[in-house]
Amino acid sequence: MCVYSRFARTVSCVALMGVAFLWTAPVCAVDLLDGDFQLHGFASLTLVSTTDNNFFGHSDDRISKDFTEVGVNASWRLTPDLQLSAGVLSRQAGGTDNGSVRLDYGLVDWTALSREEGRGGIRLGRIKTAYGFYNTTRDVPFTRPSIILPQSIYFERTRNLTVAADGAELYVQNYGEAGTLSASFAYGQPQTDSEAAKVPLVGLHRPGSLDSSLAPDFQVLYEGSGGMYRLGFTATHLDLRYQPGFGDVLRAGRFQLTPLIFSAQYNAETWSLTSEYALRRSSVSGFGPFFYNGTADGRSYYLQGTYRLAPQWEALLRYDVYYADWGDRDGSDFARATRQPAFSRFAKDWTAGLRFDVTPQFMLRAEVHWVDGTGFLAAQDNPNSGALRRYWDNFMLQASFRF
Repeated sequence: MCVYSRFARTVSCVALMGVAFLWTAPVCAVDLLDGDFQLHGFASLTLVSTTDNNFFGHSDDRISKDFTEVGVNASWRLTPDLQLSAGVLSRQAGGTDNGSVRLDYGLVDWTALSREEGRGGIRLGRIKTAYGFYNTTRDVPFTRPSIILPQSIYFERTRNLTVAADGAELYVQNYGEAGTLSASFAYGQPQTDSEAAKVPLVGLHRPGSLDSSLAPDFQVLYEGSGGMYRLGFTATHLDLRYQPGFGDVLRAGRFQLTPLIFSAQYNAETWSLTSEYALRRSSVSGFGPFFYNGTADGRSYYLQGTYRLAPQWEALLRYDVYYADWGDRDGSDFARATRQPAFSRFAKDWTAGLRFDVTPQFMLRAEVHWVDGTGFLAAQDNPNSGALRRYWDNFMLQASFRF
């Protein structure tokens, strides 16, 4: 049976789930201590089906229910200048995330300077990494422009390495007639203590461990004309080291990755246009003859348009491109060196989506992807690289609730 028919039969299931949410869940945030303490939450279920390959579970010619997100966020303003914030998250995403509950972020935010023309301060703790437009809010379905973010910039398979870090962040904002200028600099320890962080770098079933040096992260954002224009620049650097385990064929190796991301957005009354472009300089060394060592200059970008058809309806169209190595865009050099598929080094994704806000608390989304290449697929869901197919389609249906 074709995937279109299977999805038609599941629409009623998702709709029933939405009705259950609306009848059983609270419809507003918890607001205590005269608004100084607030509690928010969200939950989502996504059905995924692909014509080939697997995405978020066993989705090849079947429907996968292995993409769920449940989160609770709390903030407590102790004084006008001091706030505590934390969020816990349970996320199941095929073989890359098992649904265990973990601290998504938890920090102390001290606003050291606050004036009419701007403010500045410091955050300490587990801090969401400022990375492009969407990374700091990527875990909340309602804040994403689509079911999944553009994979050329916001990889799901390496999400754990870039979503948050334990450390400190300095930030400053300046408000003026020409617009708002914001800048932040963070320095922290990326989360490398999981298989989800290790597998994208060294592959499956490696007995060694992954560690990281403290990583810097710098971002500057400009917003003009009341949010009509948004411009951004992000620079970060990851320095990761692999220590081989017992019986490991790999030697002690090192990954270095330096992404530079340029972001731009225009917002009109009924439509928005967004684009981000990334330059990625990567270096892999020291792993020995059984691994692909070398340097690469990666490139990736997307162009995305959204149109508000009606107050409750929004349509999306996006073209998303990723190259692991600009000097080997078709992956042929990589294939000769590793005997792995050449198309695993790139991906070109046309995406069309539709969002329907049933109520302010409940949202339905449908999305289709036509993909050339497998550059952003996770090895956990596709352990046999020889079974991968270059051209594949991805159909997704999501129901999300928030309070």
